[in-house]
Amino acid sequence: MKTRKLTMAQAISEAIGQEMERDAEIFVMGEDVGKYGGIFGATGGLLDKHGKDRIMDTPISETAFIGTAIGAAAEGMRPIAELMFVDFFGVCMDMIYNHMAKNTYMAGGNIKLPMVLMSAIGGGYNDAAQHSQCLYATFAHMPGMKVVVPSNAYDAKGLMAQAIRDDNPVVFLFHKGIMGLPWMSYFEGSTNEVPESPYSIPFGEAKVVREGGDLTIVTLSQMVQKSVLAAQELADAGIDAEVIDLRTIVPMDRAAVLRSVRKTGRLLIADEDYLSFGLSGEIAALVAENLDTVQLKAPVKRLAVPDVPIPYSRPLEQFVIPQVHSIVAAARELVGASQLEGTLT
Repeated sequence: MKTRKLTMAQAISEAIGQEMERDAEIFVMGEDVGKYGGIFGATGGLLDKHGKDRIMDTPISETAFIGTAIGAAAEGMRPIAELMFVDFFGVCMDMIYNHMAKNTYMAGGNIKLPMVLMSAIGGGYNDAAQHSQCLYATFAHMPGMKVVVPSNAYDAKGLMAQAIRDDNPVVFLFHKGIMGLPWMSYFEGSTNEVPESPYSIPFGEAKVVREGGDLTIVTLSQMVQKSVLAAQELADAGIDAEVIDLRTIVPMDRAAVLRSVRKTGRLLIADEDYLSFGLSGEIAALVAENLDTVQLKAPVKRLAVPDVPIPYSRPLEQFVIPQVHSIVAAARELVGASQLEGTLT
């Protein structure tokens, strides 16, 4: 299979374009998705290939175009609606939570909503509190939507193809800091070899990015790249970390998490979303509910954004968002604590 290196932005755009060639019912709508190619490049080049009837720039009215996408999906089309920043979901919350997520149920299963809501997440580049959140756990908390959060170009292409083909609403979230944009610093590990031909990756299958025996780091999105770098530093200190990339959180590969923690006996969750009532708590609860089969050597440790808005100040932003050095410190503390405390049951 012929491959070449793509950025995550290029891989997402390629997946959308190939699916559009396969199915005439697929179209894209959103702010600046046409000539501009999406402000983070996710629809780059698609207007020239597919025309303005299928790649449609919309007015700045999230409620209007997401509502339109929901109606089109109910009528059998397969829309992809790009919400420019995930933070903007608040202005169209009713459309997402009360219609996109629930209308199949409200109709007794008599309609399908095969649509993708695509949006940019994450901070790290000083865009302040209204443009820097992740919020994937917010969508995962509401039944009715699948939630996909890729960490690299290969996964992004395969997961986007799967999202478009799914007959249910899918929220597809890409981190700006790993899209490979020339005007924005990003983690190189997100740009990787991607097959030219179409392919899909099933939802609910986590990936073991790095195998290890001393502790498990469960993470996703840009935190995968940070965790891999942290694992390399830990290896130099004699600590062998296993890194698990969830890839999707609805559905979540709970078996993969438990399998890894059974092997290592230690769990660190690295998350760029908020700490309280979120993904890190869900994973910690999963392990706690399975202590009959998981023998922990230390308490579960969580790294996430403290319960504050993302600061504009760069030093403060870097402080609240987990970094490579904070993952290393937490892992070293976790291994050290287990050596002192012994085995927990």
